[in-house]
Amino acid sequence: MNIALLLIGGLALLILGGELLVRGSVRLAERVGISPLLIGLTLVGFGTSTPELVTSVQAALIGSPGIAVGNIIGSNIANILLILGLSALIFPLAVQRNALKRDGLFVVIVALLFSAAGWTVGLERWVGAAFVLFLVLYMVYAYRQERTAAAGAGDHTAAFEKAEAAEGVDPGLRPAPPHGHGVLAWLVPVATAVAGLVAIIFGGQFLVEGAVELARVAGLSEAVIGLTIVAVGTSLPELVTSVVAAIRRQADVALGNVLGSSIYNALGIGGITALIAPTPVPQRIAQLDMPIMLAASVLLVLFAWTGQRISRAEGAAFVGLYVAYVVWLLAA
Repeated sequence: MNIALLLIGGLALLILGGELLVRGSVRLAERVGISPLLIGLTLVGFGTSTPELVTSVQAALIGSPGIAVGNIIGSNIANILLILGLSALIFPLAVQRNALKRDGLFVVIVALLFSAAGWTVGLERWVGAAFVLFLVLYMVYAYRQERTAAAGAGDHTAAFEKAEAAEGVDPGLRPAPPHGHGVLAWLVPVATAVAGLVAIIFGGQFLVEGAVELARVAGLSEAVIGLTIVAVGTSLPELVTSVVAAIRRQADVALGNVLGSSIYNALGIGGITALIAPTPVPQRIAQLDMPIMLAASVLLVLFAWTGQRISRAEGAAFVGLYVAYVVWLLAA
Protein backbone atom coordinates (compact mmCIF):
# COMPACT_ATOMS: atom_id res chain seq x y z
CA MET A 1 0.00 0.00 0.00
CA ASN A 2 1.20 3.52 -0.77
CA ILE A 3 3.22 5.07 2.08
CA ALA A 4 1.37 8.39 1.98
CA LEU A 5 -1.97 6.57 2.07
CA LEU A 6 -0.85 4.54 5.09
CA LEU A 7 0.32 7.64 6.95
CA ILE A 8 -2.62 9.91 6.11
CA GLY A 9 -5.22 7.15 6.47
CA GLY A 10 -3.68 6.00 9.74
CA LEU A 11 -3.72 9.51 11.21
CA ALA A 12 -7.30 10.09 10.06
CA LEU A 13 -8.48 6.84 11.66
CA LEU A 14 -6.56 7.61 14.87
CA ILE A 15 -8.05 11.06 15.26
CA LEU A 16 -11.59 10.04 14.28
CA GLY A 17 -11.42 6.89 16.38
CA GLY A 18 -10.11 8.79 19.38
CA GLU A 19 -13.02 11.23 19.20
CA LEU A 20 -15.60 8.45 18.85
CA LEU A 21 -14.06 6.49 21.73
CA VAL A 22 -14.13 9.51 24.02
CA ARG A 23 -17.68 10.46 23.01
CA GLY A 24 -19.01 6.98 23.64
CA SER A 25 -17.12 6.63 26.91
CA VAL A 26 -18.37 10.00 28.17
CA ARG A 27 -21.99 9.10 27.42
CA LEU A 28 -21.58 5.73 29.19
CA ALA A 29 -19.94 7.37 32.21
CA GLU A 30 -22.88 9.78 32.44
CA ARG A 31 -25.27 6.81 32.44
CA VAL A 32 -23.57 5.15 35.41
CA GLY A 33 -23.56 8.39 37.38
CA ILE A 34 -19.88 9.44 37.28
CA SER A 35 -19.45 13.14 38.07
CA PRO A 36 -18.81 15.53 35.14
CA LEU A 37 -15.57 16.72 36.76
CA LEU A 38 -14.17 13.20 36.99
CA ILE A 39 -15.29 12.46 33.42
CA GLY A 40 -13.50 15.56 32.16
CA LEU A 41 -10.27 14.89 34.05
CA THR A 42 -10.04 11.24 33.03
CA LEU A 43 -12.01 10.23 29.94
CA VAL A 44 -11.83 13.54 28.08
CA GLY A 45 -8.38 14.55 29.28
CA PHE A 46 -6.62 11.26 28.68
CA GLY A 47 -8.90 10.12 25.86
CA THR A 48 -7.73 12.90 23.55
CA SER A 49 -4.21 11.43 23.83
CA THR A 50 -5.25 8.04 22.42
CA PRO A 51 -3.56 8.65 19.03
CA GLU A 52 -0.17 8.90 20.75
CA LEU A 53 -0.96 5.97 23.04
CA VAL A 54 -2.04 3.51 20.35
CA THR A 55 0.83 4.49 18.05
CA SER A 56 3.49 3.99 20.70
CA VAL A 57 2.02 0.68 21.89
CA GLN A 58 1.70 -0.66 18.34
CA ALA A 59 5.29 0.35 17.52
CA ALA A 60 6.61 -1.22 20.73
CA LEU A 61 4.76 -4.46 20.04
CA ILE A 62 6.39 -4.88 16.60
CA GLY A 63 9.85 -4.00 17.92
CA SER A 64 10.21 -0.41 16.66
CA PRO A 65 11.46 1.48 19.75
CA GLY A 66 12.54 4.46 17.66
CA ILE A 67 8.92 5.12 16.70
CA ALA A 68 7.47 4.13 20.08
CA VAL A 69 9.76 6.33 22.20
CA GLY A 70 10.34 8.94 19.50
CA ASN A 71 6.59 9.55 19.31
CA ILE A 72 6.44 10.35 23.04
CA ILE A 73 9.55 12.54 23.11
CA GLY A 74 8.76 14.22 19.80
CA SER A 75 5.17 14.93 20.85
CA ASN A 76 6.33 16.69 24.01
CA ILE A 77 8.90 18.73 22.10
CA ALA A 78 6.26 19.65 19.51
CA ASN A 79 3.75 20.48 22.28
CA ILE A 80 6.04 23.05 23.85
CA LEU A 81 8.00 24.52 20.96
CA LEU A 82 5.56 24.24 18.03
CA ILE A 83 2.04 24.21 19.50
CA LEU A 84 2.66 26.61 22.37
CA GLY A 85 4.76 28.81 20.10
CA LEU A 86 2.03 29.07 17.46
CA SER A 87 -0.57 29.75 20.17
CA ALA A 88 1.53 32.61 21.61
CA LEU A 89 2.03 34.05 18.13
CA ILE A 90 -1.75 34.22 17.71
CA PHE A 91 -2.32 35.78 21.13
CA PRO A 92 0.17 36.31 24.00
CA LEU A 93 -0.48 33.77 26.75
CA ALA A 94 -0.99 35.19 30.22
CA VAL A 95 0.16 32.85 32.98
CA GLN A 96 -1.14 32.49 36.54
CA ARG A 97 1.75 32.21 38.99
CA ASN A 98 0.10 29.43 41.04
CA ALA A 99 -0.60 27.34 37.94
CA LEU A 100 2.96 27.84 36.71
CA LYS A 101 4.46 26.80 40.07
CA ARG A 102 2.26 23.73 40.21
CA ASP A 103 1.91 22.45 36.64
CA GLY A 104 4.93 24.04 34.96
CA LEU A 105 7.35 22.67 37.53
CA PHE A 106 5.58 19.29 37.42
CA VAL A 107 6.14 19.15 33.65
CA VAL A 108 9.87 19.71 34.26
CA ILE A 109 9.94 17.00 36.95
CA VAL A 110 8.10 14.54 34.68
CA ALA A 111 10.50 15.27 31.80
CA LEU A 112 13.42 14.66 34.16
CA LEU A 113 11.93 11.36 35.40
CA PHE A 114 11.31 10.14 31.85
CA SER A 115 14.82 11.16 30.80
CA ALA A 116 16.36 9.45 33.84
CA ALA A 117 14.60 6.21 32.88
CA GLY A 118 15.83 6.58 29.32
CA TRP A 119 19.41 7.19 30.43
CA THR A 120 19.45 4.16 32.74
CA VAL A 121 17.08 1.18 32.53
CA GLY A 122 14.79 2.12 29.64
CA LEU A 123 11.02 1.63 29.64
CA GLU A 124 10.95 -1.51 31.77
CA ARG A 125 7.64 -2.82 33.10
CA TRP A 126 8.32 -1.62 36.66
CA VAL A 127 9.16 1.84 35.29
CA GLY A 128 5.83 1.85 33.47
CA ALA A 129 4.02 0.87 36.67
CA ALA A 130 5.71 3.73 38.53
CA PHE A 131 4.77 6.22 35.78
CA VAL A 132 1.13 5.12 35.80
CA LEU A 133 1.07 5.37 39.60
CA PHE A 134 2.46 8.92 39.43
CA LEU A 135 -0.22 9.82 36.87
CA VAL A 136 -2.99 8.41 39.08
CA LEU A 137 -1.67 10.39 42.05
CA TYR A 138 -1.58 13.53 39.89
CA MET A 139 -5.17 12.92 38.78
CA VAL A 140 -6.29 12.47 42.39
CA TYR A 141 -4.56 15.72 43.28
CA ALA A 142 -6.12 17.50 40.28
CA TYR A 143 -9.59 16.22 41.22
CA ARG A 144 -9.24 17.44 44.79
CA GLN A 145 -7.79 20.77 43.61
CA GLU A 146 -10.71 21.36 41.23
CA ARG A 147 -13.17 20.95 44.11
CA THR A 148 -11.58 23.78 46.13
CA ALA A 149 -12.46 27.46 46.26
CA ALA A 150 -9.25 28.25 44.35
CA ALA A 151 -10.55 26.40 41.30
CA GLY A 152 -13.78 28.36 41.53
CA ALA A 153 -11.68 31.53 41.32
CA GLY A 154 -10.03 30.32 38.11
CA ASP A 155 -6.95 28.52 39.47
CA HIS A 156 -7.38 25.34 37.45
CA THR A 157 -4.97 22.46 36.99
CA ALA A 158 -3.44 21.55 33.63
CA ALA A 159 -5.53 18.35 33.61
CA PHE A 160 -8.72 20.43 33.83
CA GLU A 161 -7.56 22.89 31.15
CA LYS A 162 -6.67 20.04 28.78
CA ALA A 163 -10.21 18.68 29.03
CA GLU A 164 -11.62 22.19 28.72
CA ALA A 165 -9.64 22.75 25.52
CA ALA A 166 -10.96 19.54 23.95
CA GLU A 167 -14.53 20.33 24.97
CA GLY A 168 -14.18 23.84 23.58
CA VAL A 169 -13.39 22.48 20.11
CA ASP A 170 -15.90 19.62 20.26
CA PRO A 171 -18.89 20.37 22.54
CA GLY A 172 -19.98 16.74 22.06
CA LEU A 173 -17.22 15.74 24.49
CA ARG A 174 -18.64 17.91 27.26
CA PRO A 175 -20.40 15.87 30.00
CA ALA A 176 -24.14 16.51 30.23
CA PRO A 177 -27.13 14.95 32.01
CA PRO A 178 -28.07 11.67 30.29
CA HIS A 179 -31.24 11.64 28.23
CA GLY A 180 -33.31 8.82 26.79
CA HIS A 181 -34.23 5.45 28.27
CA GLY A 182 -34.18 1.80 27.34
CA VAL A 183 -31.70 -0.43 25.54
CA LEU A 184 -31.02 2.07 22.74
CA ALA A 185 -29.85 4.70 25.21
CA TRP A 186 -27.09 2.28 26.25
CA LEU A 187 -26.47 0.66 22.87
CA VAL A 188 -25.61 3.88 21.00
CA PRO A 189 -22.73 4.98 23.27
CA VAL A 190 -21.41 1.40 23.46
CA ALA A 191 -21.44 1.12 19.66
CA THR A 192 -19.78 4.55 19.36
CA ALA A 193 -16.99 3.62 21.78
CA VAL A 194 -16.41 0.22 20.11
CA ALA A 195 -16.30 1.81 16.66
CA GLY A 196 -13.78 4.33 17.94
CA LEU A 197 -11.65 1.58 19.47
CA VAL A 198 -11.61 -0.40 16.22
CA ALA A 199 -10.70 2.73 14.25
CA ILE A 200 -7.76 3.67 16.46
CA ILE A 201 -6.41 0.10 16.44
CA PHE A 202 -6.39 -0.02 12.64
CA GLY A 203 -5.20 3.60 12.46
CA GLY A 204 -2.25 2.83 14.70
CA GLN A 205 -1.33 -0.21 12.61
CA PHE A 206 -1.46 1.78 9.36
CA LEU A 207 0.52 4.71 10.78
CA VAL A 208 3.28 2.56 12.25
CA GLU A 209 3.49 0.44 9.09
CA GLY A 210 3.73 3.58 6.97
CA ALA A 211 6.35 5.11 9.26
CA VAL A 212 8.54 1.98 9.17
CA GLU A 213 8.28 1.81 5.38
CA LEU A 214 9.03 5.53 5.01
CA ALA A 215 12.16 5.16 7.14
CA ARG A 216 13.30 2.29 4.92
CA VAL A 217 12.61 4.04 1.62
CA ALA A 218 13.94 7.46 2.67
CA GLY A 219 17.03 6.04 4.34
CA LEU A 220 16.17 7.70 7.66
CA SER A 221 16.19 6.09 11.07
CA GLU A 222 12.87 5.09 12.65
CA ALA A 223 13.74 7.43 15.52
CA VAL A 224 13.79 10.46 13.20
CA ILE A 225 10.45 9.48 11.66
CA GLY A 226 8.98 8.93 15.13
CA LEU A 227 10.30 12.26 16.43
CA THR A 228 8.94 14.26 13.50
CA ILE A 229 6.19 12.95 11.21
CA VAL A 230 4.60 10.54 13.69
CA ALA A 231 4.93 12.88 16.69
CA VAL A 232 3.47 15.91 14.89
CA GLY A 233 0.74 13.81 13.30
CA THR A 234 -0.48 12.31 16.55
CA SER A 235 -0.27 15.76 18.20
CA LEU A 236 -2.70 17.33 15.72
CA PRO A 237 -5.63 17.25 18.21
CA GLU A 238 -3.52 19.23 20.73
CA LEU A 239 -2.48 21.65 17.98
CA VAL A 240 -6.08 22.33 16.99
CA THR A 241 -7.37 22.71 20.55
CA SER A 242 -4.59 25.07 21.67
CA VAL A 243 -4.79 27.22 18.53
CA VAL A 244 -8.58 27.50 18.85
CA ALA A 245 -8.20 28.46 22.53
CA ALA A 246 -5.63 31.13 21.56
CA ILE A 247 -7.92 32.53 18.86
CA ARG A 248 -10.67 32.76 21.49
CA ARG A 249 -8.12 34.47 23.79
CA GLN A 250 -8.39 31.68 26.36
CA ALA A 251 -4.71 31.84 27.25
CA ASP A 252 -4.97 29.67 30.35
CA VAL A 253 -6.73 26.93 28.38
CA ALA A 254 -4.14 27.01 25.57
CA LEU A 255 -1.26 26.76 28.04
CA GLY A 256 -2.96 24.19 30.27
CA ASN A 257 -3.68 21.98 27.26
CA VAL A 258 0.03 21.84 26.41
CA LEU A 259 1.12 21.25 30.00
CA GLY A 260 -1.53 18.57 30.53
CA SER A 261 -0.66 16.82 27.28
CA SER A 262 3.03 16.75 28.21
CA ILE A 263 2.20 15.13 31.55
CA TYR A 264 -0.16 12.58 29.99
CA ASN A 265 2.36 11.74 27.24
CA ALA A 266 5.30 11.01 29.53
CA LEU A 267 3.51 9.32 32.42
CA GLY A 268 0.42 7.85 30.75
CA ILE A 269 1.60 6.88 27.30
CA GLY A 270 5.14 6.09 28.40
CA GLY A 271 3.84 4.12 31.37
CA ILE A 272 1.19 2.10 29.54
CA THR A 273 3.56 1.38 26.65
CA ALA A 274 6.15 0.06 29.09
CA LEU A 275 3.56 -2.08 30.89
CA ILE A 276 2.27 -3.68 27.68
CA ALA A 277 5.57 -3.99 25.78
CA PRO A 278 8.74 -3.07 27.71
CA THR A 279 10.85 -1.07 25.28
CA PRO A 280 14.52 -0.05 25.17
CA VAL A 281 15.27 3.61 24.54
CA PRO A 282 17.42 4.09 21.41
CA GLN A 283 20.80 5.55 22.30
CA ARG A 284 20.51 8.56 20.02
CA ILE A 285 17.15 9.53 21.56
CA ALA A 286 18.54 9.17 25.09
CA GLN A 287 21.66 11.18 24.32
CA LEU A 288 20.24 13.91 22.07
CA ASP A 289 16.46 14.22 22.08
CA MET A 290 15.67 13.64 25.74
CA PRO A 291 17.95 16.54 26.78
CA ILE A 292 16.16 18.70 24.20
CA MET A 293 12.77 17.75 25.67
CA LEU A 294 14.05 18.59 29.14
CA ALA A 295 15.57 21.89 27.95
CA ALA A 296 12.29 22.84 26.22
CA SER A 297 10.37 22.16 29.45
CA VAL A 298 12.76 24.35 31.46
CA LEU A 299 12.65 27.08 28.78
CA LEU A 300 8.84 27.07 28.95
CA VAL A 301 8.92 27.75 32.70
CA LEU A 302 11.58 30.46 32.32
CA PHE A 303 9.72 32.25 29.52
CA ALA A 304 6.41 32.06 31.39
CA TRP A 305 8.00 33.31 34.61
CA THR A 306 9.25 36.53 32.97
CA GLY A 307 6.37 38.99 32.97
CA GLN A 308 3.88 36.21 33.82
CA ARG A 309 3.17 35.59 30.15
CA ILE A 310 4.55 34.09 26.95
CA SER A 311 4.82 36.95 24.47
CA ARG A 312 4.60 36.83 20.68
CA ALA A 313 8.38 37.26 20.48
CA GLU A 314 8.87 34.28 22.79
CA GLY A 315 6.32 32.30 20.76
CA ALA A 316 8.30 33.09 17.60
CA ALA A 317 11.46 31.93 19.36
CA PHE A 318 9.77 28.64 20.26
CA VAL A 319 8.66 28.03 16.66
CA GLY A 320 12.10 29.00 15.36
CA LEU A 321 13.75 26.55 17.74
CA TYR A 322 11.40 23.79 16.61
CA VAL A 323 12.14 24.42 12.94
CA ALA A 324 15.87 24.40 13.70
CA TYR A 325 15.47 21.14 15.63
CA VAL A 326 13.67 19.40 12.74
CA VAL A 327 16.22 20.66 10.20
CA TRP A 328 19.03 19.42 12.43
CA LEU A 329 17.34 16.02 12.78
CA LEU A 330 16.96 15.57 9.04
CA ALA A 331 20.49 16.83 8.31
CA ALA A 332 22.05 14.58 10.94
